[in-house]
Amino acid sequence: MTTYLTVSALTKYIKYKFDKDPHLQSVLIKGELSNFKKHSSGHLYFAIKDENSLINAMMFKAQASKLDFVPKEGDQVLVEARVSVYERRGSYQIYVNQMQLDGIGYLYQKFEQLKTKLSKEGYFDESHKKTIPKYPSKIAILTAQTGAAIRDIQNTLTSRYPLAEQIKISTLVQGEAAKADIIEKLRYADTLNVDTIIIGRGGGSIEDLWNFNEEEVVKAIYQCETPVISAVGHETDTTLSDYVADVRAATPTQAAMIATPDKKELLQMIAQSRIFMTRFIKQYLKHARQYMTQYTSYYKLKQPTLLYEQHVQKRDELDRMLHEAMKQRLLFERQKLIMMQQRFHLKHFYQYIVTQQEKNSNLKKQLSKRMYAILKQKEQHLIQKVEILNNLSPTQTMLRGYSIVKRENEVITSRKQLSKGDDIEIMMKDGSIDAIIEKVRCQNDVKK
Repeated sequence: MTTYLTVSALTKYIKYKFDKDPHLQSVLIKGELSNFKKHSSGHLYFAIKDENSLINAMMFKAQASKLDFVPKEGDQVLVEARVSVYERRGSYQIYVNQMQLDGIGYLYQKFEQLKTKLSKEGYFDESHKKTIPKYPSKIAILTAQTGAAIRDIQNTLTSRYPLAEQIKISTLVQGEAAKADIIEKLRYADTLNVDTIIIGRGGGSIEDLWNFNEEEVVKAIYQCETPVISAVGHETDTTLSDYVADVRAATPTQAAMIATPDKKELLQMIAQSRIFMTRFIKQYLKHARQYMTQYTSYYKLKQPTLLYEQHVQKRDELDRMLHEAMKQRLLFERQKLIMMQQRFHLKHFYQYIVTQQEKNSNLKKQLSKRMYAILKQKEQHLIQKVEILNNLSPTQTMLRGYSIVKRENEVITSRKQLSKGDDIEIMMKDGSIDAIIEKVRCQNDVKK
């Protein structure tokens, strides 16, 4: 008899084959995102396609939460995935473990992420920017040994400010070894005691300029003690080195212009300064001659003793006043000293002590009398209180012929507390009596 498989059985068998194939457990695929959807559960459902084919894919929430970008329709991506079969539809699909943007898109994303990170860490803050010296004596140029950038910088520096010494440091600006070389040359240039460092290169794609976006290069520029001008690429190109540098130049030529003054402007400024100084000196000499003429015609200069004779007389008067003031002060201090000696004479001091001792003795006597009177008053008051308390004492009452009746150590104050047959204790002034109640009656009862 022929055995037929169910659709489910065949699908399970095919899925088993897919899951057991080691070549399908981890495949690397590149393509374009299509039909992208994010489920409310957090799982991602999409397809990856190229010019000729399309394959369905999904990414679980746990893996999707680790993505460092937001996927969208049309993104070119690189994925690492596992190939399997979705039994319900009987179709094969991939389960994505990792996904990243492909090519330029990835670099732009990495650029923005690194820019945000470094900005938060304060590398781009204006407070860290250093001022470019206005009149540099030495300028270090870090760029490729050949190319338009070095020529533009050198020609501009020579034409604008030939007084500045140009220190050319050949630097790799592209390729795998460029990052390490840029960092090394920056640190070297920072030790040369130059006034300004210009670092740059010509234009290019984002891949060509990427070495100037590396985090290590950005930090190396930030750590430079020497002011740095960044001139990477053309005017539309922007790298992270531009953000961290003290000044960003749109082109290498502009960097040279920022680093130096223009000799034509300096010559013009010198000429104007010369004219100004000449006019100022002439005016100053003219006024000085006028003052000199006035001073030479001044009457006191013709008779020099007039300049100081008044001051000599004033000095003598002040000297006399000073001596008089010193004599008065000395006399006052002597009188003050005599008064103090009289006040503190030994005999007077002894009399003062005797007087104080007598006062002290009198005060002691008064205190003793006062204390005795108070104690006597308190004693009388205490005797009165004791007498009142004694009169109220039960013992005194019993001395007058009364007794105290107790039952079980409880004082009986009413007949209602007793019943026939109760054991009682009668306390008298000289002892106690045990008794038994035979009859209880009130005051109105007639004795039978």
